[in-house]
Amino acid sequence: MKDSAVLLIDCPDRKGLVACVSCLLYQFGANILHADQHQDPEAGLFFMRVEWDMAGFDLEAFRGEFAVMAASLHMRWSVQLLSARPKVAVFVSKTLHCLIDILHQHQVALILGNHLDGEALAKFYGVEFQYFEVTPALKREVEEKQLILLRDSGIELIVLARYMQVLSPEFVREYPNRIINVHHSFLPAFAGARPYHAAFQRGVKLIGATSHYVTEALDDGPIIEQGVARISHRDQVQDLIEKGRDLERVVLSRAVKWHLERRVLCYGNKTVVFD
Repeated sequence: MKDSAVLLIDCPDRKGLVACVSCLLYQFGANILHADQHQDPEAGLFFMRVEWDMAGFDLEAFRGEFAVMAASLHMRWSVQLLSARPKVAVFVSKTLHCLIDILHQHQVALILGNHLDGEALAKFYGVEFQYFEVTPALKREVEEKQLILLRDSGIELIVLARYMQVLSPEFVREYPNRIINVHHSFLPAFAGARPYHAAFQRGVKLIGATSHYVTEALDDGPIIEQGVARISHRDQVQDLIEKGRDLERVVLSRAVKWHLERRVLCYGNKTVVFD
């Protein structure tokens, strides 16, 4: 893991912001490894990500100095060590392709399932698995138990790896912009339990997957990543399902990776994803 820190900023746009940030880092002896910025002219906002080497760098002293400057420039900001990766929990149901990819690429602290299908995978990877039966009558009680478990485990990021339950607004409010979901991109045209079958009947030529942060509005949160694949008349329903699953696992893993690397800033219902 890199011994580096990342500064994320968003604030009203104005001249000299890059100079202000880079000069203060220079004063503290930072060796900048990566820097990227973006302006939204319609919103009048400025966004920036800076990563630098922590060798010989006094992070706490920098935080104090930067806080003064940030207040004067009306900045929202955070500074995090890349070595301090957030603890991740994965929620899963019966479909496991996204869980397999997440476990292969990322360190996971906890897996929660409303079915037992993912338990063997969790055991293979040495990850704690907790089963919760979810019914309409039990849903509120189950979510309360899940939230206690997540807090006790120090979980900072939740990944819904094809978890076929809708989280309540109360649950979502506990983890703002810290729950990542993935779904097919046929919505809203092909909603329901068999979207690939419906899309096949319409002869679609593109299929896709979308990964986004979960908000109280179902499947309407800030989008982090998307992917598409071409479909032809030769493809059957099973081909669509397989290509869709490939897209889902890739798109979800990218979104999780970028979140963990502190590359994503949310504003409004949009995201800036830094290179």
